Amino acid sequence: MKSNSPFAILATLAVGTVLVSCGDDSNSSSSPSVGGENSLVMFCAAGMKQPVTAIAEQYEAETGTKVQLQFAGSGTLLSSLEVAPGDIYLAADSSYTNLAKQKGLVAETMLVSYMRAGFGVPKGNPKKISKLADVKREDLRIGIGNPDAASVGKFTQKVLAEEGLWEGFKPEVQFPTVNELANAIKLGTVDAAILWDAVAHQYPEIEFVGVPEFDARKKDITVGVLTKSSKPTEALKFCRYLTARDKGLPIFEKDGYEIIAGDEWAEHPEIELFSGAMLRPAIEETIAKFEEREGVTITPIFNGCGILVAQMKAGETPDAYFSCDVKFLDMVQDRFGERTIVTANEMVILTEKGNPKGIKTLDDLTKPGMRLGLAHPEKSALGFLTKYLLEQEGLYQKIVDSGNLKLDSPTGDFLVNQLKAGSLDAVIVYRSNAMAAASTAEDFDILNIHRPNAIATQPFAVAKSSRYPRLLTRFLEACVSETGKERFLKYGFRWELSQEAAKANAKP
Repeated sequence: MKSNSPFAILATLAVGTVLVSCGDDSNSSSSPSVGGENSLVMFCAAGMKQPVTAIAEQYEAETGTKVQLQFAGSGTLLSSLEVAPGDIYLAADSSYTNLAKQKGLVAETMLVSYMRAGFGVPKGNPKKISKLADVKREDLRIGIGNPDAASVGKFTQKVLAEEGLWEGFKPEVQFPTVNELANAIKLGTVDAAILWDAVAHQYPEIEFVGVPEFDARKKDITVGVLTKSSKPTEALKFCRYLTARDKGLPIFEKDGYEIIAGDEWAEHPEIELFSGAMLRPAIEETIAKFEEREGVTITPIFNGCGILVAQMKAGETPDAYFSCDVKFLDMVQDRFGERTIVTANEMVILTEKGNPKGIKTLDDLTKPGMRLGLAHPEKSALGFLTKYLLEQEGLYQKIVDSGNLKLDSPTGDFLVNQLKAGSLDAVIVYRSNAMAAASTAEDFDILNIHRPNAIATQPFAVAKSSRYPRLLTRFLEACVSETGKERFLKYGFRWELSQEAAKANAKP
């Protein structure tokens, strides 16, 4: 095989082209900066030209927003993101969007579909290519993507190296885009090329030959919103359309892509979130920021988790549930998908400033004349856990019999307010309830309980019936982002999300 033919040299030089504008003028522009008020600029991996062009045309017809498409290899486009204005980046391999995130070029990402690499050959496979090791056959002219420009080229190099086949491999030609590889097969310039199965599917003259080494390394196509986009909400809206199971994904599937389970399409999705009342101060601002950026409405229902569970058992199912404690998610787990433990919240004794009743331990809550407030054991996770804690200490019935229990409340914040008003001498609440109260340091003393069963853990889960599971996954990502984490820590929550779970939540 030859590696220095004029054809090979010309193809490799094509990598120097920063952007390749393909399609008619209605869908592409050589000057992305011309995007107007009702226009978005999208940098798109060349292998996705056919479905993305169709989706962009359909989107413009339905919404009036034009999407200007700039096609090139994923690697070439990644280089251009740092200098060219734009709104969206779609790569054929999530390693490029991950790298773009690391460089601060991309904010949100969404999974679009999957592809597998393999050999593209003329119909009938005249050279009888059947295994990856055939790349070393001397009678074959094989084309590959340029590893520095095309995702399929980078992937080819990686897999061949891992399989011990890269050293000594001399492709006939390297191209900066997968489409050019397909055209080379079609024209008979090469006997075979390593390309994506979905791209081969779009060419009736090409037969796809899969091999186990590539099949085991399925690649995911991801789309991301650029951090410098001046229209992030509109960009996110188009990305939601692109990945919607009733809009963009059927077009991808028709063109041979393995699609994901996407959200339903809605121009302005409306989400119902059930949340334990104790989480309110930590997530209210995150909700507001997320609504503004995504162009969605989230209706949070904050209440005691016992009340929320009762509502669900009566037939109501929200889109997601952020529970005060795992025990209350357990009660309705059949309605929800996999849970993510985000935080923990310690229970504390809160007293008037100066602790005039001299409370030091839980036993002191049985002192004569004590006015004690506890959360309701059936209406809230706090009450349930408090009753269990006091029963384990042999104190719950003593407190009830002493007459010291003056108030059962479904929420901790109401207990704090009653303490502040002077109606109570002490309450057992979450640390977050104490921290959320204005001027806590001036108004109250916080006494630690130091018991392993005086801690609640907060899981988040998306309902199996929700129309917007991927949107809600992004909401969880916002909650556990560095900014979201700071809001939890501000109110005394303890961070429980493992590094592994954080990485999983960061995936598109």
